[in-house]
Amino acid sequence: MQAMKQLTLCWVLLAGSAALAADLGRRPNVVFILTDNQSTWTLGCYGNKDIRTPNIDRLAAQGIRFENCFSCNAVCSPTRATYLTGLMPSQHGVHSFLGGGGALMGPNAYYTLKEFRTLPRILHEAGYSCGMVGKWHLGDCLHPQDGFSYWVTMPGGHTTTFYDAEVIENGQVHKEPTYLTDFWTQHAVRFIEQNKDRPFFLYLPYNGPYGLGSWLKKPGRGRHVADYADKELPCFPRGPIHDWLRANRKFVNNLTAMRRYSEEISGVDDGVGVILDTLDRLHLTDDTLVIFTADQGLAAGHHGMWGMADHGRPLHTFDPSLHIPLIWRLPNRIPAGKTCDLLVSNYDFMTTLLSFLDLSDREAKSPESPGRDYSAALRGQTRDWDNVIFYEYETSRMVRTDRWKLTRRFPGGPDELYDLRSDPDEKNNLFGKPEQADVQRRLQQRLDAFFKRYADPKYDLWHGGISVSKAPLVSMRDQATTQRAKSRPSSSPARITSQK
Repeated sequence: MQAMKQLTLCWVLLAGSAALAADLGRRPNVVFILTDNQSTWTLGCYGNKDIRTPNIDRLAAQGIRFENCFSCNAVCSPTRATYLTGLMPSQHGVHSFLGGGGALMGPNAYYTLKEFRTLPRILHEAGYSCGMVGKWHLGDCLHPQDGFSYWVTMPGGHTTTFYDAEVIENGQVHKEPTYLTDFWTQHAVRFIEQNKDRPFFLYLPYNGPYGLGSWLKKPGRGRHVADYADKELPCFPRGPIHDWLRANRKFVNNLTAMRRYSEEISGVDDGVGVILDTLDRLHLTDDTLVIFTADQGLAAGHHGMWGMADHGRPLHTFDPSLHIPLIWRLPNRIPAGKTCDLLVSNYDFMTTLLSFLDLSDREAKSPESPGRDYSAALRGQTRDWDNVIFYEYETSRMVRTDRWKLTRRFPGGPDELYDLRSDPDEKNNLFGKPEQADVQRRLQQRLDAFFKRYADPKYDLWHGGISVSKAPLVSMRDQATTQRAKSRPSSSPARITSQK
């Protein structure tokens, strides 16, 4: 009953059933825009009054905005792998970000998803021209993967600058003097122009706004510097800095960093505007599905932290690092200006997109995707929905409903339970409290059942599996043993990681 009530609030029938039933003659083009480290709190359409995002806000006004979309992991390589496979990290094996070199570039480079049926591969086989422009970060960056005929990317994953950055273009690495966000946008426009007369899939994973690294300490030099030069930006929480952040001194939590991050958010927003204007100019707007989302969120003062869930100890699962924007727009087929409050995850994305495009992967055999199909929402229809999502990042696993969040950590905790209805800021840990024993037990059962059903023993870190993010491949037990020998005293058994 509660789920049906939420669905009733979530969807409004499309005005004009004739438009809904219209036969467009071919499947729509797809523009999939993915940003790097961006939470819902950074966008005007989600309530931010300090950071300028007029083009993303325009996109939301013309489509459906999801209020409760969460990432199933905390860092970029695993989340990108999930978007392109519909699988959890314990299924595709990419458990953490890929470091410089290794899998990414050089004689030992390897593509981490080679064994799986991926979204671009399926769309290519269905007749789409596929272009990849931006941050790949899934291995073997020098060579086009999975049916992409247009391939412009960067040799690494960690962003150190948006100016004079290394890029891969025409199979060669060179330094690009153009502001990097503009460079990706320019290539995206070129791809659209070259493929305007055929169905196309554009994967545009910006490496902005990012929000990590020493470049945040330096004054900006982009076109939005003046916009934020005198802004105090109260949307960034001010409070005590987390002890781990203070001790490591790797990340900054000051006004300069806040302004720099805001500048890059507005830079990405400019790119979104150029893409939308290009579709208008080429008369492709009504034939092109545009999706905007992020790989994972970013805490920027929230809980005293700056970064993702791996930038603190223990590895945390707080909402600001996992809550991501999700907007879908396709005129005449997706209702405009609507919001949806279903609890969805990025592991639902591929299943939903293929369903919306009326495509099924007949060659798919295993593993089984946990992805659920929310395409009914995109068509203005209603259906039952279980408001629950699951998460894992190396030593941590989490189950979240619209009220409760349970986080378990391997090996030996610390563990957490929050009542999000009475404690939305996740400050009062109820784990182990007798009065919540029944809730904790039921959530634990759901968590165990989910991973028992979906985790592949080969990649299940909690039971001796390996991570393809590591070279050489090692198990979680090996990691834990090594870290206990090397690490300084800590309240958490979690692995100490570097910047992604």
